[in-house]
Amino acid sequence: MPPNDLLSTTQRYQSLDVLRGLTIALMVVVNTPGSWSAVYEPLKHASWHGFTVTDLVFPSFLFVVGNAMSFSMAKFKLKSNGAFFSKVGKRALIIFSIGFLLGMFPFFRVVDGQYELIDLGSIRWMGVLQRIALCYFLAALLIRFTTKRLTILIIIAILMGYWGIMYWFGEGEDPFALLGNAARKFDLWVIGEAHLYKGEGVPFDPEGLLSTLPATVNVLGGYLVGIYLQRITSKEKAAYMLFATGLILILLGLVWDPFFPINKKIWTSSFVLYTIGWSTGILAILICLLEVFQLKSWAYFFEVYGRNPLVLYVLSGVLARIMMVIYIGGVMSKVYIFENLFAPFLPLNLASFLFSVAFMLLIWLIGFLMDKKRIYIKV
Repeated sequence: MPPNDLLSTTQRYQSLDVLRGLTIALMVVVNTPGSWSAVYEPLKHASWHGFTVTDLVFPSFLFVVGNAMSFSMAKFKLKSNGAFFSKVGKRALIIFSIGFLLGMFPFFRVVDGQYELIDLGSIRWMGVLQRIALCYFLAALLIRFTTKRLTILIIIAILMGYWGIMYWFGEGEDPFALLGNAARKFDLWVIGEAHLYKGEGVPFDPEGLLSTLPATVNVLGGYLVGIYLQRITSKEKAAYMLFATGLILILLGLVWDPFFPINKKIWTSSFVLYTIGWSTGILAILICLLEVFQLKSWAYFFEVYGRNPLVLYVLSGVLARIMMVIYIGGVMSKVYIFENLFAPFLPLNLASFLFSVAFMLLIWLIGFLMDKKRIYIKV
C-alpha cells in the first residue's frame, strides 16, 4: 500500500476513504480463505480470460492510490526535483521492500515436520506491494513531469503499445495464452524462472514487470478522477458524470475484449479500461450515498481499514503466515481452526468464506483499537 499521507482522509469526499477501506477489507478476505481447495465461488479469480468480482479488488486499490495522489502530489509543486525524487523514491523503495520481506516471512518453511530456512535462490521478487510501489513511482513521474493532456496521451500510448507488444511478441496460435504471452517471456528474461510465481503450474508472475506498465494506468485513471473531484463544486453533478464515465469505460473494455481479452493475470488493456470503469462507477455510487444523501451510519467500518491501510494489510499477511508455521495437534494452526470451528458445521465452500470473514474482522478489530488510540502508522 502507499504511505498513509497518500491515503489521508479528505474533508470533501468521505467516499474516497470508504472506497479505500472497502478494497483493503476485500483484499484480506480474498487472500485468506479457510482452505484454498474450497474457495467460495464468488471469491475466485478468473482462471485466465474473463472477469470475476474478485478481479476488481486489486485494480480498484491502484485506482484509489491515484485518487490520493491527486491531493498529495500538489505538495511537491514548489519543491525541487531532488526533494521530489528523495521523497517519492524513498516511499516506493520502502513499500517494495516491505512487500519483498513479507513474501519471505517468516523466513523458514516446515518440511516433513522439520523447520528449514527458505531458499534465497528461489525467492519470488514481485508481488502485490511491489507492484503498488512501482506503479506509484511511475505514476508520480508522469504527474510531476507532464501536463494532464500529455498524461492522457501517454495513457493511450501505453494501452495501445501494450496491446501491440503482447500481440506481436506472443507465441503460438493465441499470443495471449499462458505459456507464450510476451509478459511471461519478458519476466523470464529479466527476472528469471526461479524468482517467478509458480501458482499457475509454470513460472509466471501475475504481478510481473511488463504488465506493471498497464497497471500504472489504473493509478493514473484514479489520479484524473481525483483532479476532477477537486475542480467540480456540485457533488451531485460529480456523481452523475463519474457514473456516466464509468459506464463508457466499461463498454469500451467490453468492445476491446474480443481483440485483446479482459484478463487480470496479464493485465490487458481491455482489463484496465473495464476495471477503471467499475472503480469510477462504484465511487460515483459512494458519493451519492455519503455526500449527496448523507447516508453515513455504515461507513465507519470501512474507514477503520482506510486509516491504517498499509499496516493492516501487512499485519493480515504476517498473521496468515504465522498460522501456517505454528502447529496444533500435528497440523497447521490455520487448518486446525478451520477444521474444528468452521468445517464441521457448514458446507466447505461457505465455511471457507466465513473463516476469511472472521479473519478480516479480527484485523478490523486491531484497526479499530488503533483508531480509538489515534495510532496511525505512516511510511
